[in-house]
Amino acid sequence: MKIGKSLLYVIGGIVVVVAFLAISLPYILKSRGFHPDFEGEKFDLKGKKALIVSTSHNVLNKPGETTGPATGVFASEMTIPYYEFLDANMEVDIASIKGGVVPIDPQSFYYFLESKQDKRFEEDETFQAKINSSIPIASIDFKEYDIVFFAGGWGAAYDMNSEIVATKVSDAYYNSDLIMGSVCHGALAFTEARDKNGDYLIKGRPMTGVTQKQLSSFGIEFTPFHPEAEIKKAGAIYKADHSKRIDQFNTITVIDQEKRFVTGQNQNSSHETAQLMMKTLKEKGL
Repeated sequence: MKIGKSLLYVIGGIVVVVAFLAISLPYILKSRGFHPDFEGEKFDLKGKKALIVSTSHNVLNKPGETTGPATGVFASEMTIPYYEFLDANMEVDIASIKGGVVPIDPQSFYYFLESKQDKRFEEDETFQAKINSSIPIASIDFKEYDIVFFAGGWGAAYDMNSEIVATKVSDAYYNSDLIMGSVCHGALAFTEARDKNGDYLIKGRPMTGVTQKQLSSFGIEFTPFHPEAEIKKAGAIYKADHSKRIDQFNTITVIDQEKRFVTGQNQNSSHETAQLMMKTLKEKGL
């Protein structure tokens, strides 16, 4: 059966268009605001220590189920702050709720979603070793660090607001000067922390995390805890950027009145959030 020249031209044209779109997709997403470049300050914080805390939950399961797509931390929400801190000459440790291997959402490494820092991670044996043997949070004393950063991702919706995290956040707040921060679902680390009177620690503080609109756009509303809802429930003043029609391309970073909590809206906020934490640490002379 012979294929006419006209049909061959059409097929060829389709192939060219598809290839062009495939090559262009990372640039298109970046131009819209996904993983934006951030020209931050160059810090030298030698002698200071940073801790990045990740989820240990690796399944995007519905209530009552134990199976589902693989998930975990969204890579760039961990790799970007890691290299921000490392490049500022800080000592950086990796912890997770249960310890051991940190689950990374495989979608993080889709070629059109991968950040520059994700690619750097893939060549970094030292960082990979930390990911494969993360410190269990139960054995961590936050007060030994100058910065504690909670990464997000779907996995954090299941275990980041656990009692042990809440207790450690409250203890660190009252017994140290460290600066705590988060992006996306990582903000759940703060939503169950309590003050000395038993009230929510973040009550009255401006904070942000991934928006309900962004979660809804993915059709994933079955996860147990949603940052926007939990932040509001805790009495914090929820902030978010909705300037672009699609929330996945928006970003905002918020710092509270005492300059103890720095929170970023989503994966696009990772650079700015880490930078503001270091800037605040420097300005306080801690």
